[in-house]
Amino acid sequence: MPQPFTELETPVPVVDLDRLARNLDRAAAYATEHRLDLRPHVKTHKSPRIASAQLRRGAVGLTCATPHEAEVMSAVCDDILVAYPPVGEARAKRLVGLPESVKLTVALDSAAAVEQIAAVARESDRPVSVYVELDLGMHRVGFPNVDDAIALARSIREQAPLEFEGIAFYPGHVRAAVDQQSSQLEQLSAALHTAIEAFERAGLRPNVVSGGSTPTLWHTHELFGVTEFRPGTYVYNDRTTAAIGACAWEDCALTVLATVVSTAVPNQAVIDAGTKSLGREPMRGTDAADGFGSLLEHPEVIVKSVSEEHGMLDLSSTTWRPRVGDMVRVIPNHVCIVVHLNDVVVGLRGEAVETSWPVAARGR
Repeated sequence: MPQPFTELETPVPVVDLDRLARNLDRAAAYATEHRLDLRPHVKTHKSPRIASAQLRRGAVGLTCATPHEAEVMSAVCDDILVAYPPVGEARAKRLVGLPESVKLTVALDSAAAVEQIAAVARESDRPVSVYVELDLGMHRVGFPNVDDAIALARSIREQAPLEFEGIAFYPGHVRAAVDQQSSQLEQLSAALHTAIEAFERAGLRPNVVSGGSTPTLWHTHELFGVTEFRPGTYVYNDRTTAAIGACAWEDCALTVLATVVSTAVPNQAVIDAGTKSLGREPMRGTDAADGFGSLLEHPEVIVKSVSEEHGMLDLSSTTWRPRVGDMVRVIPNHVCIVVHLNDVVVGLRGEAVETSWPVAARGR
């Protein structure tokens, strides 16, 4: 007989399997419709099980941030992009040490990273594809000056067995509501157009133009020249994704199941999920006053504050009053952090526990 989720020990991350499947299907259908290569980022789920589901739906490969993620995902995928500068010999050796059956691509923005990965690749006689990273507004990594990016691409061509494959960017600065992104997307598309033309004039036509994020996912086809996109959060979604309209509330597949442990303070309930379960990240573009999550069943109820093991629910805007021992499901602000805090995720079908899987790629 299936175990009801109310018998689980809390706090624990639980995933609505039907919502998860719809999220995966929708992104795969979008990629097919617009003839884009979907290379999802595993940073959200960190699970070979979910990665395999993405690949079965047509993903061309996976995107990773860490050598450990790449090592874990190499068991299910033979085409991996590490979208994080491979700086340092230790990191380069781990990446080049992936199984030879895996096509390895790295994204970088410095001569130092090129030299380090090239030296290790030469020792192993292993080809490594390279995307040169552009800064198109995020101001985190990447070249803001296209001429500098072109110069690095030229040097990559001289550093066999490295192979210049294309350019990459991350539109993380586009955080506005989906229906208010038009002007930023137009600027981003124009900047891409200029960059691609400059590469072509230099005789360095990029085979791949890689970009994208969950907030901009459904507008990726509007960006000039993009050939592949790398969303991560879309598999589970979260409170922030729903707030900007990149998904509906009903598309939030992962919640943190928690138990009410105290109602002693008026207009407040305390749950057994604090920073060690929910993280401490405020809603992007807001502040901590907007809380650290809200309830799936009662969206008006926010987790107004957190300590390590306690989450305080603000009941001042609702007539609902939980009792000690009641269970609630919290949609976190940032789901990627929540997954990284846990060893195992539980899969639900309706209100019954159907399966569970390890967060195999967490840690270093």
